[in-house]
Amino acid sequence: MDNSTFVYVTYIATTPEKLWEALTNSDFTEKYFFGSKIQSDWKVGSEITYSRDGKVSDYGKILTCEPNRVLSFTWTYTADTAVREEPTIVTFELKQMDSAVKLTLKHEKLVSVDIVDRDDTFEGLNNGWPAILSNLKSLLETGKTLAPISL
Repeated sequence: MDNSTFVYVTYIATTPEKLWEALTNSDFTEKYFFGSKIQSDWKVGSEITYSRDGKVSDYGKILTCEPNRVLSFTWTYTADTAVREEPTIVTFELKQMDSAVKLTLKHEKLVSVDIVDRDDTFEGLNNGWPAILSNLKSLLETGKTLAPISL
């Protein structure tokens, strides 16, 4: 299963501009992304970081940044112990579809430990990303995030 890709698609009743802001602004990410603040200057080649409690938890380099359309960057989780030849790649694609925006997340260059085949955890990209993006969808559509879930 090495070098596989996880894809998640959702439709959000919002605009590409509002969704882009939610993806790139710490005031939003902190609410829906497990308390993570995002930071970057949003230029290709620049660093991107996610921090929790003042400590960087994830980081990478911007590969593509087309506001309101595509954001792609390398991704390294600081606590990752998997053997990797190179960092994984996260891509958010936004596409206006009438009154909604189709958000496609692709997380590429995965190894077998990145996928956790259990439904009682947020561990594994296949469990974490749907929780994060569902929370994002709720925030943009209702102004509130989902209630914290205990597993």
